[in-house]
Amino acid sequence: MTKIDHIETMILDIPTIRGHVLSMATMRLQSAVLVRIKFSDGSEGIGEGTTIGGLTYGPESPESIQSAIDTYITPSLIGRSADDVNGALQLMDKLVRGNRIAKTAVEIALWDGLGKRLGMPVSQLFGGAVVTKMPVAWTLASGNSETDIAEALEMVETRRHNIFKLKIGKRDVRDDVAHVARIKEALGDTASIRVDINQAWSLEEARWGLKGLQDVGCELVEQPIEARYLDGMAELTSSYEIAVMADEALNGPQDALTVAAHHAADVFAVKIAQSGGLKRASEVIAIGQAAGIGLYAGTMLETGLSTAAALQLFSTVEKLHWGTELFGPLLLTDEILANPIVYNDFCVEVPQGPGIGATLDTDKIEFYRRDGARSLNAAAGE
Repeated sequence: MTKIDHIETMILDIPTIRGHVLSMATMRLQSAVLVRIKFSDGSEGIGEGTTIGGLTYGPESPESIQSAIDTYITPSLIGRSADDVNGALQLMDKLVRGNRIAKTAVEIALWDGLGKRLGMPVSQLFGGAVVTKMPVAWTLASGNSETDIAEALEMVETRRHNIFKLKIGKRDVRDDVAHVARIKEALGDTASIRVDINQAWSLEEARWGLKGLQDVGCELVEQPIEARYLDGMAELTSSYEIAVMADEALNGPQDALTVAAHHAADVFAVKIAQSGGLKRASEVIAIGQAAGIGLYAGTMLETGLSTAAALQLFSTVEKLHWGTELFGPLLLTDEILANPIVYNDFCVEVPQGPGIGATLDTDKIEFYRRDGARSLNAAAGE
């Protein structure tokens, strides 16, 4: 029996190509927790746990993710069967409350190792891929209309993206709607425009905002109010033609069932990290499918490593009604994979090869690891 021999974690700090302006933070750096698991037969699996803006987005930070794995998860898994991924998940859930991103990082590494030992992609472990590429959105988050328009036009011209999600919610709601209107007018019918509020609006602001966004041609609004206000989300979902998407409200299958039961969303933004891993994300997907809720493959702005893992899972889904936003590696100034994710013709391609289909660039890993000679300070918010 192949066993789990060793689990190593490290934090990588990689600058972003520009300031990424969200309602609660401005990101200039992404910090990812990398997990390496070595198995008794000499095989290895790699995983990643990443959040957004330190603690401004949710209850986990890069430091807490690493601590949860090193202190609580690793001792419980050493010596266990390497192939018993479900058993490892059940044990982690029993011993560690919450900490979904930490569990995700370990789970990805376990699936990656299993796929490599079997000589098959992780998608095969979830029933098999039904697509080889998926539409991919790009987030416009400079905070400046003219900058965003120029960026979007370049993306359309080079056929890299024609779906754009605007990060708004930091300014007055009327100013935000005007910002979206300028961008939609400039792009016309060449692109799909969506917005993400990241819970920044009150219900009263959201009522006005959704009407305004709908009138200017925006197609979808993501998490306009706080995740806990499901009755408010249900009101917005039923009151407007514009699609309402749940994001922060979805932290695993239990939340997905609650949101579906409240009719509190038209669309699920399914994120593997927020769900608690690939298996839990597959359960969120199944609940969305059963409830007739649209699906969208979301991101925590991960590196290519976790993006590859997400692509393995989402490639098994027959219909992603709203596409994906698995563009995380493109937001970073450097690539940590030896075989980068391919973006082409408005789509992202599913990596090929065993496991998650990703191989690390060891020189880049050493360069960006926080405990190495080089050090960067994260800008969690401005």
